[in-house]
Amino acid sequence: MIVLVIGVTAVVVIALLAIYIMKTYNSFITLGERVRNAKAQITTQIESRFDAVKSLIEATKKYEKYESETLEEIIGQRVGITQDTSIEKMKQENDQLNNIVGRLIAISESYPKLKASDVYVKTMDNIDTYENNVRHARMIYNDVVTKFNRMVRMFPSNMIASAFQFTQKEYYKGTDSKQDVPSWD
Repeated sequence: MIVLVIGVTAVVVIALLAIYIMKTYNSFITLGERVRNAKAQITTQIESRFDAVKSLIEATKKYEKYESETLEEIIGQRVGITQDTSIEKMKQENDQLNNIVGRLIAISESYPKLKASDVYVKTMDNIDTYENNVRHARMIYNDVVTKFNRMVRMFPSNMIASAFQFTQKEYYKGTDSKQDVPSWD
């Protein structure tokens, strides 16, 4: 009788352990996919912002040929970002875009007709909206990364993370060269 109780207890403990391992593993997979999705959202917003800047460059062409050619060249050098792009490369691309936006604002100061044009105003509004979307996407990304990294580090889920080679994800950190969103003032 005691052997039977010990056997049943062992089976129950093993079953509970197996359930815990599966649940924790699936949580890692779910959070990992959320990290990938959040990173993809950042990518999408940065790409949309680049498209808006391209539109602004088109509007700028008729006002200053040299400046628009220079800006187009910089845009053309952009490698592009995807869901698999490193966080560091995403920051570099975004910093480059911020520099372009800054130059466009400087150009517009020299051309009051450009600054007053509907295309310019609407495009700058779009750029501002996309920058806010990028900021929001970064916050979501970092929140999901925090949850994932916490699971990787906390006991007992850290043992499962180690067994299945789940490692901490990189946070999206701000840069010193980051410029503010364009201002109308």
